[in-house]
Amino acid sequence: MFACGEMGVLVATLLLSGVALSAADVSSGAGLFGNALVFPIETDNSYVTLTPQKPLELKAFTICMNVATELKGEREILLFAYRTGDFDELNIWRELDGRYSFYLSGEGVFFEIPQLNTFKTHLCVTWESATGLSAFWVDGKRSIRKVYKRGHTIRPKGTVLLGQDPDRFLGDFDAKQSFVGEISDFNMWDYVLSENQIKALYSCGGHVPKGNIFDWETIQYQIRGSVFVASAD
Repeated sequence: MFACGEMGVLVATLLLSGVALSAADVSSGAGLFGNALVFPIETDNSYVTLTPQKPLELKAFTICMNVATELKGEREILLFAYRTGDFDELNIWRELDGRYSFYLSGEGVFFEIPQLNTFKTHLCVTWESATGLSAFWVDGKRSIRKVYKRGHTIRPKGTVLLGQDPDRFLGDFDAKQSFVGEISDFNMWDYVLSENQIKALYSCGGHVPKGNIFDWETIQYQIRGSVFVASAD
């Protein structure tokens, strides 16, 4: 079970010693609980690749993360990318006009939600194929639900990235779409969490099953370029 306050011995040692690990220090690793990924500058070559615990052949999902950014104005921000050889299977964006969206192999679905800012926001996205119901969640509060891609299946054998949008398989990055800021507590499930579970994640007020696709405490990751690992505090 996921519980706030749990931490591995290695992570605790690093935090207590004040160590911040950079791309120069670590190219890959496992487990980021208690830490954040820091994307300090706009680039077209800095990103983090995540290795899922199971194939991403999905008929439902919940993605949650803590995220902070000071990017403003008419600029796209890529928050999550999962791409197979020919398709953007699942991308989460802040659009040029300030709306938030996600895309499943084609046209997206768009939501008006509060803007991200310099302070940490708990952001979740949920979707299920059976009904097509989808929603964004901000600090434990759900947006209106929209019906999107009913009957769709997300395909496996792709690559998951944080920080960049690949316009082809692991290539053609655009600096003006890159993420700048901090991401922590990134978790993903192959089903839709309940409202109470999402509220518990936000408030650290209860136990929630660990992400069965990505679990921040044990997540397998590889850093490329100017991305840093530092305490989430």
